[in-house]
Amino acid sequence: MNCSKNPDFVISGLSSDTEKWQFLFGLFLVLYFLSLLGNLLLLLAIDADIRLHTPMYFFLSQLSLVDLCFTTTTAPKMLEDLWTSNGSVSFSGCLTQLYFFAVFADMDNLLLTAMAIDCYAAICHPLHYPLLMTPCRCGLLVGGSWGVAHCVSLVHALLLSQLSFHTNEEIPHFFYDFGPLFQFSCSDAHLNEELKLALTGFLGISPLLCIISSYVHIFHAVARVPSKQGKKKALTTCSSHLSMVMLFYSTVFATYLKPLSTSHSSGELVAAVMYTLVTPTLNPFIYSLRSKDVKTSLKRVLGIESLWN
Repeated sequence: MNCSKNPDFVISGLSSDTEKWQFLFGLFLVLYFLSLLGNLLLLLAIDADIRLHTPMYFFLSQLSLVDLCFTTTTAPKMLEDLWTSNGSVSFSGCLTQLYFFAVFADMDNLLLTAMAIDCYAAICHPLHYPLLMTPCRCGLLVGGSWGVAHCVSLVHALLLSQLSFHTNEEIPHFFYDFGPLFQFSCSDAHLNEELKLALTGFLGISPLLCIISSYVHIFHAVARVPSKQGKKKALTTCSSHLSMVMLFYSTVFATYLKPLSTSHSSGELVAAVMYTLVTPTLNPFIYSLRSKDVKTSLKRVLGIESLWN
């Protein structure tokens, strides 16, 4: 087979049945629109209400911004492929999508960790909370997360650009990821695979352990609260975040906890759709439905409150 450092790839993972393409196009278009609408409204609601200018909502606004970019990295190309029935893309286009996909996926992970730290500080150290979660420290957490995500993605992209690949290969997926590309490499991708495993451990397992540790301390602190009302109030503070964590990691594990050599099943592709489209769409609704302050601010932004009054 021919090898090249600038090959063309073809995406073929959505469905082999062309009759389903129209349905999938409509479904993914609705999900993408809801993701854009929900995250934009949440950003506007947080910006418009001074009561929401707190560390928790600062992290949430960053998560909404990341989710906007995350879905935009994959959804437009996926919709174009379904509309035109042409999934081909150049290697430079593939590398660009892969770079930004990795950046925003890592940012999702790191921001969920920052939000877990915020919940831990609010529940376990309420008296010291204003001193622990200062605007400067919150800014450093977010800025550091952006820096780490870009550096890790840049290393992956630079190493991947040095490999040669079989030309005109069909990738059984709906976006570009490291695993399928390594399988089509003509070069030795051993270093890339080892680095991917090491960085996955650093950016995947470490934040998850931090989140688990935070919630162990949170549940221990809640158990010591004497009143049921106090326990309910404390759990309400972190319930939305915990829902987002469970949704995010369940879809990530379903997508990536498999050997690289195995083929992609329909269940894994569904999990990938959940991970890249459904989860970013649900995140703003999870928070807005459970927060009275967010709902009040949304009514003000949309002009609904004045109509009711």
